[in-house]
Amino acid sequence: MKNGQPSSSEIDSYIRTFPKDVREILEKVRTTIRKAAPQAEQTIRYRMPTFTLNGNLVHFAAFKKHIGFYPTPSGIERFKEELSVYDGAKGSVQFPLDKPVPFGLISKIVKFRVNENLKKPETK
Repeated sequence: MKNGQPSSSEIDSYIRTFPKDVREILEKVRTTIRKAAPQAEQTIRYRMPTFTLNGNLVHFAAFKKHIGFYPTPSGIERFKEELSVYDGAKGSVQFPLDKPVPFGLISKIVKFRVNENLKKPETK
C-alpha cells in the first residue's frame, strides 16, 4: 500500500464477486489498461477499480448488463465517433455484456488519458 491507498488486491476482490464470464471480461479490461498505462497505480475509488496517474486516469465496473468504462469527459469527447454506437454519458460509456468489448478502443482511450494526465501539473 502506498500513501494509505488500497492495493491492487482490492481490485482482485472486486472482480471475484462476479460470475466467471464477467470476471474474464473485467480481467481483460484490467490487463488492457495496465498495458496501455504501465506506470499507473491501481486502486478502488467510488467503489470501482481505478487507475491513477497524476490523478484519476480511468475507472471501470461491472453491472447487470454492461461494463461501465469511465475515462472522464475528455476521453469520451476525443473518441465520440468510435463510442457513438454505445450508450453513455458525459464521462462514461457502457459496453454491453452480450457484445464483444472493444479492447483496442479501450487501449487507445487509456493512452490518450495518460498523455493528457502527464501534461497537467502533478497532484498530491
